[in-house]
Amino acid sequence: MSTETKKPIRELPILVAIFIGSFLCILASTTINIALPILQDHFETTLSTIQWTLTGFMLAMGTSAPLVGYLGEKLSYKRLYLYSLVGFTLASILCAVAWDEYSLIAFRVLQGVFSGLIIPATMSIIYQVFPKEKQPMAIALWGLASMLAPAFGPTLSGWMLENFAWEWLFIMNIPIGLIAIYFVAAYIPYYRLSVPKRFDAIGFITVIVSSASLLVALGQGHNWGWGSTRVVSLLVIGAITLVLFVWQELRTDTPLLNLRVFRNGRYTINVIITNILTISLYSGTFLTPVFLQRIQHVSAMDTGLILLPASLAMALVMPIVGKLYTKIGPRILMAVGIVLLSVGTLTLSWLSIDVPHMYIVIWMTVRNLGIALVMMPASNAGMETIDPKLSGHASSIMNWTRNVFGSFAIAIFTTLLASRSTSHGTDLAMAGDTDKVHIGMMAFTMSVNDIYLIATFVAAVALPLTLGVRNLSKNKQKQSAAKQADSAAESV
Repeated sequence: MSTETKKPIRELPILVAIFIGSFLCILASTTINIALPILQDHFETTLSTIQWTLTGFMLAMGTSAPLVGYLGEKLSYKRLYLYSLVGFTLASILCAVAWDEYSLIAFRVLQGVFSGLIIPATMSIIYQVFPKEKQPMAIALWGLASMLAPAFGPTLSGWMLENFAWEWLFIMNIPIGLIAIYFVAAYIPYYRLSVPKRFDAIGFITVIVSSASLLVALGQGHNWGWGSTRVVSLLVIGAITLVLFVWQELRTDTPLLNLRVFRNGRYTINVIITNILTISLYSGTFLTPVFLQRIQHVSAMDTGLILLPASLAMALVMPIVGKLYTKIGPRILMAVGIVLLSVGTLTLSWLSIDVPHMYIVIWMTVRNLGIALVMMPASNAGMETIDPKLSGHASSIMNWTRNVFGSFAIAIFTTLLASRSTSHGTDLAMAGDTDKVHIGMMAFTMSVNDIYLIATFVAAVALPLTLGVRNLSKNKQKQSAAKQADSAAESV
């Protein structure tokens, strides 16, 4: 397999290159949220239209992720990551000069396409470049980027919007993107462990149609109505094309996305665990900011500041988790993490209208510590026994399914929030409460508590599954490391 002139691997610059790119594209999905009303006024359009700057981004991000396995093998993961960063930076420039809402939506979709390629590509680079014993720490720092970006996003966005124009939400990506491009070009080595013989056109069409149909249906189900013709049609189309995609990938010799990685039981069970926890994880990401802003009338910037301690605690713990993984393995870390996540989520199901902010800070911190203890070990435990030649396909599947289940979680939680608010409001009115404002606030708070309780049970479901994730024996660790070394040697 072809390679450039081999350079000595400098691990710290590679980690910086991976962290900056991952952080940047996830940050782009969170900074736009609180800018929607400003963009609506600026372009003199409706909120439902301008929301597609967010919906379109997430849709494109989820749809492009399955292509990483093929593109990474065709171009090499270094070049895929590099080209995606260049594309993301150029798309940011286009977003900043958008002349109407439709051009902004189009450029945000383009930004989302490149973001969907960046996350799995960076994960694949870790498992191709770093030696086995250093992968846990590398993946911990990689995961840190995806955790910190949503935490800093609202605060940074609020500050930018208060002091600058909305265009700066995109302009700030440019220097950061250029720094990341330099680090990728200069320090990430060129690896191409296998080259696809031909392009799987049927797989490409079916995965694009199925991903787009399912993500649009899940994203718009609450607005359009779950029983509407549009949503039902999209769900049916998405399900049928997904089945066709799976059938195609299992029968062809050169699949776009190699689903045969599911033959690895350790990988499969950890994909299931991460997807279950993604559903529970999105409850806090979605509900807590909404509760603070809608019920307690906290500004977007102050909401970010309230959530910041929990994110900083997670940031401090992630490197420690990376070190503990090499000593005690994934099972204990994951079990403790799920317990903390469940306890933190359960206590957040006891919110009241005037709950102190410190209560939220404490239990969001407990919850985030649980997330730090479980998500990195689950990701690494799933990937560490995968042949490096298949790491791109495995990371694509893991990130693709996370996008789908994340969209599913938001869709379900949004619907439940509306339906439970209506139900609780009716009950309160029948109980004799005549203050409509109080009824509205109480009903909304009670519905938030209901969803947190559901999310607690969802997280707890993953606990028994962790018992099936055994620590690798010394022999298996050596075999896995040897296989990785052989694959790397073949690339030279």
